[in-house]
Amino acid sequence: MQTFTSKSVGLRRKQLNRGTAAEVFPLLCPVREADWIDGWTYEMIFSVSGLAEKGCVFITPASGDNRTTWYITKYDSELFQLAFVRVTPGEMVVAIDIELTDNADGTTTADIKYEYTALNEDANKWIEEDAVTAFNANMNYWEEAINHYLMTGSKLRKSPVLN
Repeated sequence: MQTFTSKSVGLRRKQLNRGTAAEVFPLLCPVREADWIDGWTYEMIFSVSGLAEKGCVFITPASGDNRTTWYITKYDSELFQLAFVRVTPGEMVVAIDIELTDNADGTTTADIKYEYTALNEDANKWIEEDAVTAFNANMNYWEEAINHYLMTGSKLRKSPVLN
């Protein structure tokens, strides 16, 4: 019997958003992400309010025939803190933790942490070879897209790098 040994990596990025925490936080929702992420699609599975909340479950497309299931494990609109776990069966588990700090000057610092855990050898290889580059590209797009939306009220027309 062959034993699989998973690899895991934690990555972190701080972003400067051009809006208050009260303006930025509601955008971190599967419904509202369609407002600012070009090409964003999701299927809401469970939400009492219809928006992001603790216990919310939604699905997004993933590679091949897979779909990624997201579960919101923390949602605190007063402290501007949000956490997700997302699972792409047979590929990857990702824990995401986001904390917003209002800078009192009309901007917000978003502290974003991802923890990737591989579920197969291809995902192990991705963690070793591509995770840092893909994460940085995704965070660069995210910061650019959310700031574009905050400044203009419109979506940045550019394909995101999803990971």
